[in-house]
Amino acid sequence: MDFPLFAPDCRFTDDTVLTVAVADCLMSGAGYTDKFHEYTIAYPHRGYGLGFLTWVQSGSRLPYNSWGNGSAMRVSPVAYAFDTLKRALDEAKASAEVTHNHPEGIRGALATTMAIFMARRGASKDEIRNAIQQQIGYDLSRSTAVIRQTYSFNESCQQTVPEAITAFLDSKDYEDAIRLAISLGGDADTLACITGGIAEAFYGGVPDHIARQALEHLDEKLRSTVLKFRERYKI
Repeated sequence: MDFPLFAPDCRFTDDTVLTVAVADCLMSGAGYTDKFHEYTIAYPHRGYGLGFLTWVQSGSRLPYNSWGNGSAMRVSPVAYAFDTLKRALDEAKASAEVTHNHPEGIRGALATTMAIFMARRGASKDEIRNAIQQQIGYDLSRSTAVIRQTYSFNESCQQTVPEAITAFLDSKDYEDAIRLAISLGGDADTLACITGGIAEAFYGGVPDHIARQALEHLDEKLRSTVLKFRERYKI
């Protein structure tokens, strides 16, 4: 797992853009559809999925039954904005179904939100694993070492979210979690985004040297929204 976390040509991707859009919605009360359109148009060419990009470019305001991992990659702010798991899960569903109204798209958002919410409330890894297996239905029995042997690029929630959660469960700290997620290959930025959201909550934040460099890669608008969200919800 020895590779640089940051390189000279690093740039933020669609995962960052849409996660910040969700944070913006939670603070401003704006609708998810409006903000997803607004942010995508403001930050084009960031690796958006074809279905999502077509949805934005067409001006559509209707969901398109996606089971892609976009619903899970963007949902992490929801887990910080509510005081009960039920309210967080209800909002996760709402954030997903404006585009990803397929049951698997919703399930991925719910699993990610549950993991982050439980982690920030002090749950153990075993408690998080058991809750997601029992309530969401994901199989979290494989290790990252086993997954890595056969894993390949996959944009679905059902073959991204369990793997990302497993990378967190197998990790020993925040940086290790990110490295494990990326080591799986596939849709690496989304895997790391989901894993990182859980790891941040569980391990008590992002290490300063990583957080500082990540924020430096954002423009002023994105960075300002991130910092305002963190201040509002005491992250």
